[in-house]
Amino acid sequence: MAVIHRTTLTPTKLELLAGWLPSRPWYGGGRDTASLARAGGFRLDDPEGEVGIEFLVVTDGAGDAAAAHLVPLTYRGAPLPGADAGLIGTCEHGVLGTRWVYDGAHDPVLVGQLLALLAGGAVAQAQSESDTPDPTVEVRPAAQGAGAGLTGPGPVVDTADATVVAVGPEDGEGPALNLTVSRRLRPGPAAGDDVRGQVLARWSAPDGSVRSGSFAVLREVPRLP
Repeated sequence: MAVIHRTTLTPTKLELLAGWLPSRPWYGGGRDTASLARAGGFRLDDPEGEVGIEFLVVTDGAGDAAAAHLVPLTYRGAPLPGADAGLIGTCEHGVLGTRWVYDGAHDPVLVGQLLALLAGGAVAQAQSESDTPDPTVEVRPAAQGAGAGLTGPGPVVDTADATVVAVGPEDGEGPALNLTVSRRLRPGPAAGDDVRGQVLARWSAPDGSVRSGSFAVLREVPRLP
């Protein structure tokens, strides 16, 4: 169970992300430094209790033109070997000390728990409360094993609006699957005959309205000959 500490974080998450987001190919804010506001998200628990896992939504800008970005984050007490491409930066936590903050698409713990959520083996947790499930997070199809028997992260590729992570399957049999993490959020579920499962969650627009859309999608992809 993740414990939410009421303490300081220096720099803050938004300060850390303000300079990092514009370097991403999927950034939709159109400026060198992002002007961010928290807009929602949820957490997952690391079964080992070592890694913090958060799916953070931030909005950039105001009005109808504001872009909503999803940033899956992991917080670690030491650097993750081989994950330099996913390192966002470090911050000082008032209770836990130095934390290495990663783009979670590059972190096997986050990818594994997201697959467990899709398979019905993990429960989405409230973003700001300890030991409190978040019933607004929806998995489709619900608890039918969509993410079972998979591995990851394999190769991680950023696109114009998402990050695509190869996830197996572990035994090499059956269809190849990719986990697509939405980066520029849009209302509504993902569609297509290749969708094998998806996670839908909510965020708040700058005008205060609540929106819901696909945070992550498991898709079948053609195997190369």
